[in-house]
Parts: sequence; structure tokens; C-alpha cells
Amino acid sequence: MNNNAWAALREGYTDPVRDVLWGHIYLTPPMAALIRSVPFTRLSRIFQLGPAYAVYPGATHTRAAHSLGVYHLSRRLLLNLAELGADSWLNAEGVRSFLCAGLLHDLGHFPYTHSLKELPLIPHETLTANLIRTEPLRSLVGATGADPEMAAAIVDTGEPCAALDDGELRFYRKLLSGVLDPDKLDYLNRDARYCGVPYGAQDVDFIYSRLQPHRERGIDIDSRGIPSVEAILFSKYLMYRTVYWHRSVRSPTAMIKTAVLAGLRDGIFSEEALYNLDDQGLFCLLAEGGHPRFSLARQVRDGRFYAVVAEFPFVEAEHENLTDITARFRYEEALAAKLSGLPEWAGNRAIGPGELIIDIPEPVSFETGLYVRDEGRYFTESSGVFSAGMVEDFIESLRIIRIFVDPVHETGLQFLNKSPDVLYNYKNWLY
Repeated sequence: MNNNAWAALREGYTDPVRDVLWGHIYLTPPMAALIRSVPFTRLSRIFQLGPAYAVYPGATHTRAAHSLGVYHLSRRLLLNLAELGADSWLNAEGVRSFLCAGLLHDLGHFPYTHSLKELPLIPHETLTANLIRTEPLRSLVGATGADPEMAAAIVDTGEPCAALDDGELRFYRKLLSGVLDPDKLDYLNRDARYCGVPYGAQDVDFIYSRLQPHRERGIDIDSRGIPSVEAILFSKYLMYRTVYWHRSVRSPTAMIKTAVLAGLRDGIFSEEALYNLDDQGLFCLLAEGGHPRFSLARQVRDGRFYAVVAEFPFVEAEHENLTDITARFRYEEALAAKLSGLPEWAGNRAIGPGELIIDIPEPVSFETGLYVRDEGRYFTESSGVFSAGMVEDFIESLRIIRIFVDPVHETGLQFLNKSPDVLYNYKNWLY
């Protein structure tokens, strides 16, 4: 092994951090300084799963804990791959840059980041890269022996970096983002542990034993690793179905999204005001300004979530108009007016602005691009379960349109629950 790369992976890891999931996680003193920095400590004030604690009370773990886990698995992954030949293209600066990228990969997250992807916001990967390139992190990352530019480029894969070795950079990018990346292996295991569900648990030791390095593809697997990849994809599907997109998680998520969009649309605050917030900061932002829809954030904070009155599968060909979040405001108002005008609604207060929300989960991807080296073909050609078509079916089955209504309309909700066809006949108001 390249002696410098070996030293970067093995020597100087003297500072332990105790983690619920992985036990002791060891950092070098300069890397330990990174987790004490202001940008990193903000992550300790952001719940990894947002409002999922309303369904799973244990789900109060933070993005800081997750980030440490990703760093830990990134180091273990490189150690395994270096022993199997990756040392021929690894160098000390690149190794440390990759480890810093793993540790800092979520710095650009703010509360509800994934759920706000529909909004005109800078991607969190770009925000992360910008933070790494500026002080104080630029100097702190440099003090670890890493290149801040490379660490930033590993996270922000959409940005070319001609000044760096494209081959080594491509290798690190493939490791940090893929089917068996450290991010996914940590969040599936961690989220399952804190939610108290069995679906996400993965055998990381076995998975890593079946990996082989490839400079262009990042990692390959052998055929004995195929069941582990299938287990990860099944786990991701089940975690989305039962945790991430549970109806009682989607309700507060949709409420916050509506409040944030209203603030942006009406100029109460700018996009930049959202960046670098923690959970409490978001609620404080939405407590100011006096916008009527900001009351949604107060309801979420107080645990008063909207009730689901209908849900049906999302079909791209039929619901394309609903994928524009600003257009959904108009459809929500049209449906609220239609319901309020029904004879059965007579005597009940009309549904006001923001009291009915149409929710569509954001697009999700299931990465399957692993190469099975001993079979000479890709995973989707080898797996007996996860063909390309089956993966698309999994994704389609997860995306469910839900209609949420403020529970103050108790009598009206009773009518809707008894007469679901009123809402299922959605084409009358969609087109």
C-alpha cells in the first residue's frame, strides 16, 4: 500500500466519540476540531427525520450523529478497498479529503431540506461545498491534511473541478454517492434503530467484505453480495413506506412546506433566510411576519397536524399539473371551494386558505448501478427481483397523493370520511 495513504487512514486517530450505532468512532485531533466548529454543531440542532418523532417518539437523532456515522463508514470503506488494490491510486491528501467530505456532507442541510426540494432553493450539496470553501472550515479542513477544494467537489458532484485529478475525484464521488454508499448504510441503520423498526438494519461487515475497488465505477460486488444489495433496496422501500412517508409524517411536512412557500412567494423572507437555520430557527422565522399561513408552523410545533381525508396513487400522466408546487395552491383553493359549496357542507364553516393541502412526495431514486464482477454484468441484469422495471414499480408505488384538511372542520371531515367518492372523483377539479 502507498505508505502516505496508509498513514492517512491508520495513524493519529486518537480522539474517540461514542456513538449509539457504531460504538467508538475515532478522529484525528484536527478532524475533532471540525465537529466542534459552529457550522457542524448546528447539525446537532436538526432532527435527522424532521417530524417523524410524532409517530416514532425515539426518532430524535440528529444530522450531527448521522454525519459522524457516515465519516466512520467512509473510513472503514477506504481501508477495505485499499487492502484490495485501491492503494495504487490513493494518496494521503485525497484520503483525508474524502473523510472530510463524509464528515461534512450534510452541512448544507437546513430543516425539512429534502421535503423542500420543490422550492427554488440552492441544493444542499452546493451549500455544503460553499461552506467548506469558506472560513472557518477552509482552514480547519486544510489543517487535517485535506484539500478543501477536493472535499467540496466530492460532495457537490454537479460541479466540475478541472484543477483536480478527475480519476481520483470520480472515484471518491462514486464511493460517497451510490447503491452501497456510507450515507445510505448509516441512515438506514440509524433511522431504523431510533424508530424501533427492523426494516433498515444492514450487515455492514458482510457488505464490505463483498466489495472490490474499481477506479472508474468506484466499487464492484461479487455475486455473493447480490442478496445484500437486494436487502438494502427492500429496506429503503420499507423505510419510505412506513417511516419517511408515513401519512402522519407527511401531514406536518406538507404544512411546513406550505408555510415556507407562502413566505417566499409573498416576499416575507428570501431563500437565503432559510440557509444555515436549525429546527428552532425555522420555527422562529415562521413565527415572524404575520402571514396567515405561518400559523401552520405553530400547529406543527404544538403537535396539531392536519387529518388525511383521501389518498390515491400518483400517476404521472394524470397528475403532471400537480407537480408544480405553486400551481398546487390554485388546485387546493379550487377543491376547498368545491367542498365548501356542497349541500352536505351547509352549516359548516367554509374551508379557508391553507386549511386544505394537497401533498405529493418528492421524487425518490433507487440506485442500482453496481457491476457484478464475477458475472460480468450489472446488478439489475443479475438480480432475480430487482429488474429495471421492478425498481420503477417500487418507486411508483411509494408516491401517494394525499389530501389533508385542518381538523377544525370536524363535522365536515365526518361527511368526507363517510363519502370518500367526493374526493376520489378528483378529475372534476384537477382539469
